[in-house]
Amino acid sequence: MKKITSALLFLIATAALSFGQQYTIDPVHSSATFKVKHLTVSTVTGRFGDVNGTITYDASDPSKSKVEATIKTATVNTDNSMRDGDLKQNYLEVEKYPEMKFSSSKVEKRGDQWVATGNLTIKDVTKTVEIPFDVATADTKMGPKLGASATFKINRNDFHVAKASMIDNGAVVGSDITIELNVEGNPPKPAGK
Repeated sequence: MKKITSALLFLIATAALSFGQQYTIDPVHSSATFKVKHLTVSTVTGRFGDVNGTITYDASDPSKSKVEATIKTATVNTDNSMRDGDLKQNYLEVEKYPEMKFSSSKVEKRGDQWVATGNLTIKDVTKTVEIPFDVATADTKMGPKLGASATFKINRNDFHVAKASMIDNGAVVGSDITIELNVEGNPPKPAGK
């Protein structure tokens, strides 16, 4: 019986390793920030307050890694209530499109650089994007942790993030948005805890 139990435990451990370690994104210790040009001369920064999802990480075989993430659009915050209201109602249309999502189809290493390729969905548009990122893991006093950071650009007009009531040529609000992601992940809690 002991041999059977040991064999089963070995198989379970091997199966878990073959799919990489899964981490749940901790929204308390994660952030999604952005910056965009205003009137072509200044830069407005903002953030989203609710980042959730999972990261499967395999350092030895990146192809077994995966990223799934969602952000609640209504959490957009630029520290100006009037501008935030405009973004929510006219640009992001948060009631109609409450989430933006990323789902990787491929994770790879190009030299020392990790790259996640996948579908980014904002509003009614889904496009394939490449997100270069850095990743690190550590065994801490709080248990195993994963940290990942990424910076990339999108053109907001590609995702229909535009104000229908005005001619949108990027002169007032820039077309290119720089997005910075910093996430911390924890292994899933055992069932019942």
